[in-house]
Order: sequence, then C-alpha cells, then structure tokens
Amino acid sequence: MPMREPRILLVDDELSIQRSVAPLLRSRGYEVEVVGLGAAAIRTVDEHPPDLMVLDLGLPDIEGPEVCRQVRAKSALPIVVLSARGAESDKVAALDLGADDYVTKPFSPEELLARIRVALRRVFSADDAETGQVQTGDLTIDYDRRRILRDGEEIRLTPKEFELLSLLAHNADRVMTHRAILKAIWGPNAVDHPEHLWVLVGQVRKKIESDPSKPKHLVSEPWVGYRFVSDAN
Repeated sequence: MPMREPRILLVDDELSIQRSVAPLLRSRGYEVEVVGLGAAAIRTVDEHPPDLMVLDLGLPDIEGPEVCRQVRAKSALPIVVLSARGAESDKVAALDLGADDYVTKPFSPEELLARIRVALRRVFSADDAETGQVQTGDLTIDYDRRRILRDGEEIRLTPKEFELLSLLAHNADRVMTHRAILKAIWGPNAVDHPEHLWVLVGQVRKKIESDPSKPKHLVSEPWVGYRFVSDAN
C-alpha cells in the first residue's frame, strides 16, 4: 500500500453520483476531489494532478471523450470511465482514446472499487516491476524507462498498451487466454468484457508491427487468446 492516501478526481455533473461515489471512496481511504465540468477536470490535472480520474462521458461543457483525449495527451494517470452509455461503440471509443477501464451505470459499488484498485496498482507498484531490457527481433522492451524501441527508434505507448505488451513478453511463446489477460490487466470483473482487450491489442499492433494485418510479434490464437513470439523476424 502507498504511504499516502491515493488522490482521486471524480468528474461527474450528477449530484446523485457526487453524493454517493465521493463518500464511498473516502470511506475506503481515498482523498477525493469532485468537479462537474470537463474544463475544470483538465485544469485540475494540470495544476494538482490526481493519482486517478473517474470520468463521466456526458458532461455539460466538454464531452467526456474529449476530456479523456486531452488528459491522455499530457498525462499517464489512470482514467476509469463511469457512464450510463453502455453501448459497445462508446466503450471502444473511450478505450481507444486512452481510458484504462469502463464501468457502466448503474453499477455495483464493489465493482467500481475493484476497478479503481486495479488501475491504482500500476501507479503504486513500481518497485515490483520488471527491470532491464528484453530484445526480441526488431523490438526492445525497456522496463526501467517503460518504453519500446523498434529498430532503435522509440514507439510511444500508453501505460495500458505497455502493460499489455510487458505481460505478454514476460510470458513469451506461451498462449495467454483472453480471460487471463483481462484479469491481469483490468481485474476479475473485466473477464466478461473482451472488447477492452480487442481494442488494446489493435492499438499495440498498429504501433509495433510493420504490418498490423499480418502480426509477427503479437499473434492471435483463434478463440483462445494471444501469444507473444520471442523470435519474430
């Protein structure tokens, strides 16, 4: 556990959500700041960065996806979307813009807390991370600097993209099931949301593969999962 209380920024204009979620988070030891506008959220991230942001998509001034895009462009803080928009297209769009997770309203308080714990684990577990570098084909995974190089040139990955690639590389040449990957990256409550993984794999392939339509590093095992090929050429 961290030596200080993790700070969470709750971005939602619904008073009912503010009055229920903020006390819930505070009761579990989190420091919470609440704002109801997208512009205020962006300003807060700039001036007093939180450890995690819980973001509603339907804000009155700036749409949540645009808030997510602007925050992700300059910060790696975890973003958990909390929204009544439950369509798969909305989930995919939010994840594609850099959100770490997506919880649909109405929601279980314990589910939200579990998703937040998983997202914060990345922030406060740096001491447990792998170290050094791994070379595989034209890719170099630099765990110390959390970056990827292809033929010596850096590829910019989001924190979640790096987490996925690191997980698969750590289990190189082994097939990892969809459920195992979902549980490792998003927690046990995410195993029934494969769209999270489909989007993330697609994003990583676009960045690390010379031809994303014919991946040589991150390959699919139909109906089972994915495998990272250590000797890809």
